[in-house]
Amino acid sequence: MAEALARHLLREWGEQGVEVSSAGVFALPNAPATEEAVQALAEEGIDLSGHRARLLTPEMVHEADLVLTMTGGHKRYVQQLAPEAKGKTFTLAEYAGVGADLPDPLGQPLAVYRRYAGELRWLLVHALRRLLAGPRSKDEGGGEKPEKESGGSV
Repeated sequence: MAEALARHLLREWGEQGVEVSSAGVFALPNAPATEEAVQALAEEGIDLSGHRARLLTPEMVHEADLVLTMTGGHKRYVQQLAPEAKGKTFTLAEYAGVGADLPDPLGQPLAVYRRYAGELRWLLVHALRRLLAGPRSKDEGGGEKPEKESGGSV
């Protein structure tokens, strides 16, 4: 969900210099997104039906400029998998400036996925603004296009 939402936001903003990809720390390779995730994002105008899960590898971590995880446990896993990634690995909420985990809604009803999608969008807006603008205040709000463009991979 995070990859699809991030790509959607970047397209809305006209940003082309950021490569976004996702992989799970406990993913079942080639597994499709849950029906609830597909439905929740379809309601936002985002097609997740073709998504297939990938398992995170040390090579993926090494190639990334920034690694964002959903929870502190995932962050610790990434840092154990690739110790050199410590300085570029954050939870999404931490990077967005709020610091809380965003637990996986797997197995929950559609209403939980809808709420999760909204929280995820809010966090991604703030995280992507920070990424695109470089170092800046964590207290910024809103969802409009960032003022400064830059590249990188997430």
